[in-house]
Amino acid sequence: MSGGPPLVSVRGVHRRFGSGATAVQALRDVTFDLAPGTMTALVGRSGSGKTTLLNVIGGLDRPDAGTVHVDGTDVTALDEDGLALLRREKVSYVFQTFGLIPVLSAAENVGAPLRLARVSPAERERRVALLLDLVGLADHAEQLPGELSGGQQQRVAIARALAASPRLLIADEPTGQLDAETGLSVMALLRGVVESEGVTALVSTHDPTMLALADRVIHINDGHLDEPHGPSDARSSPDGNRRASSGGRGDS
Repeated sequence: MSGGPPLVSVRGVHRRFGSGATAVQALRDVTFDLAPGTMTALVGRSGSGKTTLLNVIGGLDRPDAGTVHVDGTDVTALDEDGLALLRREKVSYVFQTFGLIPVLSAAENVGAPLRLARVSPAERERRVALLLDLVGLADHAEQLPGELSGGQQQRVAIARALAASPRLLIADEPTGQLDAETGLSVMALLRGVVESEGVTALVSTHDPTMLALADRVIHINDGHLDEPHGPSDARSSPDGNRRASSGGRGDS
C-alpha cells in the first residue's frame, strides 16, 4: 500500500437537486480522503447519496459547494474538455449494467478505449491480451457479450475500465445484477486488480458479504458520511491501512 498524499481528496461537498419544498439534499458537507492503492467500499441504502457521490468524484456531476481533487487535479474546476481528459486518462467506471457494445467481441470491447487514445495496434493487442488474462477470460476473447454469462460480462467491463491504466476505478454496484457467488468472485477480482495494477478503487455496494474484501468501509446515510474522517471498518487501522487477518495478507 502506497504512502504519500491521498489519491482522492473530498472537502465540504454539497449537492442538492430541485428547489423549494421538494428539494433533495443528496450530499451534505462530505469530507474524506482515499489513500492510493486501496479499495474502499461505499455503503448505504438506496437513495442515500452513493451514486451522486461517485458521480461528483468522477466528474459526471458537479457539486453545489466543496472541492474534489483526484491525483492532484481539482475536478470541480475543470471545464468539459478537462473533464473528458480526466475520464480518459485518470478515472474509469464500472457499472452494474456492464455497458458493453453488443456487436464487438470481448477483446474489441476491452480495446475500444485504446483505439480512442490512438494506441498502436501492437501495443493495443498486448494490453488487451494482458487484461483478459488478468480477469480470467483469455479463452473468451472472440466471444460477443451475448455469448457470455453476466459475471463474464462484468469481468470484460472491468478489463475495459483498466485498459488506459487509470489511477482511480469507480464501480457503482458492480455486483447488483449478479448472484451472490458470482458477485463475490467479481469483488475478489477487484481486490486483486487493486493489488496487481496499483489502482485505487471506490466501490459502492449494499451487500455486507462483500465488505471483508475492502481496505476500508465508508457508510453514507441521507447524504452524510457516518465517519467521514477515518475508516469505519474494524479490519482497518487508524491510518486507514488494512490490518492482517486470518486468510488475508498484511502490509509488506
